[in-house]
Amino acid sequence: MRRALAGSTHDRDSRPTVCRHARRAGHGRSQLVRPGPELPNDDETWTGFLLGGVLLALFPLRDLTAEAAPGSGIPTGWSGVTLACTVDTRDAVDRAFAAAVSAGATPVADATDRSWGGRSAFIADPEGNRWEITWGPRATFDARGALLSWG
Repeated sequence: MRRALAGSTHDRDSRPTVCRHARRAGHGRSQLVRPGPELPNDDETWTGFLLGGVLLALFPLRDLTAEAAPGSGIPTGWSGVTLACTVDTRDAVDRAFAAAVSAGATPVADATDRSWGGRSAFIADPEGNRWEITWGPRATFDARGALLSWG
C-alpha cells in the first residue's frame, strides 16, 4: 500500500502526515485534552495539533463520516479514524488513488476538490482502515518529509 500511495514526485517517501479522528456529539473544542499547541484555524468545526511532523486533526463525527464513509449515517466498518498520506500535487491524488485501487485497496470516495482548497480521495485497506490521499496547497514539509504546517 505504501508504494501505491507514493504518487509523489518529491524525494521524500509518502508516509502518513495527518491523522483525523471523529469526535462524538457533545465533545466540543473546549472539552478537548490538548496534546500540544493548537494550530491557528478560522474554521470552528475542527481543531488540529502538530505533533512531531504529523497533524492530529479532530473533526465532528458527522463531518468525517461524510468524507470517509459516504452514505453511512454512522461509522460502519471503520473506527472513525482516518490516516492521510499527503502528496505533492493536486494531480498526484488521482494517480495515487488509482495505484492504490489497482494494488487491492477498496475505493471509498473518488478524488474530489475540497472546500478548504485541497484535493483528496479515500480508500480502505484489507482490514477496513480508512486512508485519505490528500494534497494541501499550503502544506509545508521539512527536508525529512515531516509536516511543518498545513496552511
